[in-house]
Formats: sequence, C-alpha cells, structure tokens
Amino acid sequence: MFTNLIAAAAEAAPENKFGFIQAMEEGGPVAWSILAVMVIMSVGSFYILFSKLFEQNKVMGQYKKGRAPFWRSSGLKDGALKFEKNSAWRQLAEDAVKARDDHAKMHGAGSEADYVEDSLAHSQETINAALAGGLSFLASVGATAPFIGLLGTVIGIYRALINIGIEGSASIDKVAGPVGEALIMTAIGLLVAVPAVLAFNWLQSRNRRIAAMMTDFSNDILAFIGSDGTIKPSVGSVPANKPKPAGKPATTAGGAKPATK
Repeated sequence: MFTNLIAAAAEAAPENKFGFIQAMEEGGPVAWSILAVMVIMSVGSFYILFSKLFEQNKVMGQYKKGRAPFWRSSGLKDGALKFEKNSAWRQLAEDAVKARDDHAKMHGAGSEADYVEDSLAHSQETINAALAGGLSFLASVGATAPFIGLLGTVIGIYRALINIGIEGSASIDKVAGPVGEALIMTAIGLLVAVPAVLAFNWLQSRNRRIAAMMTDFSNDILAFIGSDGTIKPSVGSVPANKPKPAGKPATTAGGAKPATK
C-alpha cells in the first residue's frame, strides 16, 4: 500500500523541464560559445591571481631576508650578492653600482646623485611593469564579463519570445521558464566579474606596497652613495655569541667547596 502511494506521488509530480543544460541546449551554439568565453575568463583570472600572489610574496620575502645582510656588507657590490640572483633588489643595487661607475667615466655629465637617481627610477619602472603584468586582463574581465553574460541573456530571451510566439501562448508557465533560464547567463557573468575585480584591487594594493619599499631602498642607496658610505639605515647589530655559563664548583661529600690554589 505504502509503495503504491509513493509510486502514485511520483507519477503525479510535474516533470521539471528547465535547468542549466536545457537552457544551454535551447541557446544553441551561441550560448555554448558565450559560456566557453566566460570559463576561459574565470580560469585565466584565478591563474593570474595565484601566480602574481606567489611572485609578490617572493619579492617581499627576498627583501626581508636580504636587507640586513646587504647593509652590513662593506659596499654595494658585495651587498648586491646578498640578494638572490635575478631578484628585484639585486637589480636595483647592481644598477646603482653600474650608474656610479659609468658616471665616473663621463665628463660634464652633471651630478652623480642625479645620474644614479635617474638610473634607479628607470629600474623601478621596469620592475613595476613586470609586477603589473597580467593585471590588465583582470581589469578587462571585471569590466566585460557582466556584459558578455547579459548578451547571453538577451539572446536567450529573444529565442524564448520567438518560441512563445510560435506556440501562440503567453501564459506564465510559458514565459517564466525560458526567461529564468536566460537570466542564468547574467548570473554567470557576475560570478566571473566579481572575483576578477577583487583580485585586481588586492594585487594593485600589494604592488603599491612593493613600489614604496623599492622607493625607500633606492633612497637609502642614494644616501649611501652621496655620503661615501657614511649614511646607511639601521638594521640592528649581529647578535654576539653568548658565553656559556660557568659550571658550578663541585662540592665535597660534606657540602664544602674544594680548596683552590
């Protein structure tokens, strides 16, 4: 009896003819093409997010690790070797050394400080441009993904209205399903755009922080060169090895200390 009731209820339940796959099939090649574009946008956005985040963390970590050894070195050439090879900070130090050496070979080239400052500014622009690579893609995704989804929605509604006109019925059950399915494309566009915009703003703020760190580092190098090595930032002293505590003198069985000569 109970089984018969369940079977009867299942037969009486209306079949859901609407869904994401059904909407895509109704949209045809145009809907599938728009979906493929948004999938590519989403995958590209997350790839850029994680790759740039790894790159930024690496640059910040290199500065924290190499700053103190750099300023404890005898000069800029030796200090540059304290940073990892191909790091941004080593590039700045080596460009400053090269600019100083090149200026010494010139005649009437103006102030050495100005020449080194221009070289460091150019080096910073190159590094900032490398760090900003890929962010334009995030900005483009954030700006265009909602409109691409809206295009899919417009096409879906257009096809739904055509089908309704062919059937000659405009009842709510004929309109709600197709229009609701078409709005899925707008939702997908927003799901792609919002993470891209958030990632772009976050990575931009971290790039500005790195740019400020490079500006401070370049100013310290300029001060070091202009003062002939006299002025350098305080990075703390190298911790000295603590002497081992002296062992307690042994005592005799009676508790008295042994006699000393």
